[in-house]
Amino acid sequence: IDKHEIKNPDEILLKIEACGVCHSQLHGIEGDWKELGIPPTLPTVPGHEVVGRVVEIGNNVSKFKVGDRAGITPLLESCLECEYCLEGKEYLCESNVVTGESLRGGYSEYITVSEKFATKVPDTMKSEYAAPLFCAGITAYKAVKAAEPRPNKKIGIFGIGGVGHMAIQFAKVEGCNVVGVSRSKKHLDVAKKLGASNVITFEKNQEEFLKNLKEKIGLLDAAIVFAPSEKVTDTAIKAIKKGGLVVIATVGDIPNFPTFEEKTIKGTLIGSRKDMEEVIRISHENNLSVVYETYPLEEANEVLLKLKNSEIEARAVLVP
Repeated sequence: IDKHEIKNPDEILLKIEACGVCHSQLHGIEGDWKELGIPPTLPTVPGHEVVGRVVEIGNNVSKFKVGDRAGITPLLESCLECEYCLEGKEYLCESNVVTGESLRGGYSEYITVSEKFATKVPDTMKSEYAAPLFCAGITAYKAVKAAEPRPNKKIGIFGIGGVGHMAIQFAKVEGCNVVGVSRSKKHLDVAKKLGASNVITFEKNQEEFLKNLKEKIGLLDAAIVFAPSEKVTDTAIKAIKKGGLVVIATVGDIPNFPTFEEKTIKGTLIGSRKDMEEVIRISHENNLSVVYETYPLEEANEVLLKLKNSEIEARAVLVP
């Protein structure tokens, strides 16, 4: 494709230094989410967690100067005028534009974005580290926020992958008692390393899993689901106390919901521009770990195959 050019006076042109490889992009590429309208156009350039250096600015840009580093979340644009935008929930805007679902995606060398939708990246933060924060990081942060964290609250994280491993850390920053849940021993080891108070192996036999949970840890105050599985969602709902809270941060149906137990189910979707600034600040100040491995941009197809085959420990990052 042609190199992107600044078309609006509030835009910046970024030379991309790193782009995370997200599982949701794999679904878009393979056509799994056609019913959701993803991707809306073809051809498309994937990649929606982007960090780069500003190489050119529009005439009205005041937030950035040439040489600054900036990142872009999946939210590339919104109208900034509707009720959602005015409430600070611009990610819910009906006319939003998603990074990586048009020709403006991160699996490339350059990208343009309005300065309003770009976030500054500290000079001391590596681009490869920062890139996953712009999707996995903000998704994890927002999900933890939705779980209403407080000191000693027992929160189960179901799925310790590219997003879940960050959610553990954001919940720990809030003083929560974090329980990591995964099928994979490798992921449970990651959860322990990152500060989970307890870990437990997810089992297909739901009764056995719930029995082990009650005996070892006790029922949870809240749960966050990152694994796109009805079985996992159902188990998470049953793993929380009466009156507890389940946050679903993935695509999937709710197979069963016991209304008389006064449980609450919340959905969550990335976050606002203000949330993104908080993600960068908290990660920087607390030196949070981002588990990633880097690959050259030319190997994007091979990396997506690795991701599909669960051969990526947490997050893959493409670098030009």
